[in-house]
Amino acid sequence: MELTVDGDGLDEVRRRLVLATAAAGGIGAVATAVPFLASMAPSERARSAGAPITVDVAQLAPGAQMTVEWRGKPVWILRRTPQMIEAMGSAGHLAQLADPQSRVDQQPGYAANALRSVRPEVSILVALCTHLGCIPTFRPEVAPADLGPDWHGGYYCPCHGSRFDLAGRVFRNVPAPTNLIVPPHRYLDGSRVEIGADGTKT
Repeated sequence: MELTVDGDGLDEVRRRLVLATAAAGGIGAVATAVPFLASMAPSERARSAGAPITVDVAQLAPGAQMTVEWRGKPVWILRRTPQMIEAMGSAGHLAQLADPQSRVDQQPGYAANALRSVRPEVSILVALCTHLGCIPTFRPEVAPADLGPDWHGGYYCPCHGSRFDLAGRVFRNVPAPTNLIVPPHRYLDGSRVEIGADGTKT
């Protein structure tokens, strides 16, 4: 006895074979794509490196500065004295600055003021020179011999001589093109500040 398949039966067999092959291929593609896509997601370490940090500034004495790390970058937190704040507002000091009004966007909107801060006495700056990314030194002393009689305290970059005041504003005629960056931050209460999270004055 000879087994024969008519044209319609052959088409049905082919159709089922094509559907089964396509389904198996689709399942294989999904099974391959899931681990690949999962490997592209940021790791827990990477997520935590980009997360906001909370810093308690209650014990930071007037005139003192602390350094913390946020997103792999050093961040300065300075508690300015009334004398520091007053000196930064003098006409002679402002005339030395390239961008005293912070017109170049290097800070969140809520820190776009003369002191570039949410609270006048606390300055928060990314501690990287805007020229080539060196870390400037904190020079709070007034009129040291190496910086001249017009120096009221600030940051000096030893790499190429850029100067910034205690609000991170860049001086004229130095290699750094812009003011230091003010990172996003918000106050959680009277002493704790969260760096890396936008907020408004509290």
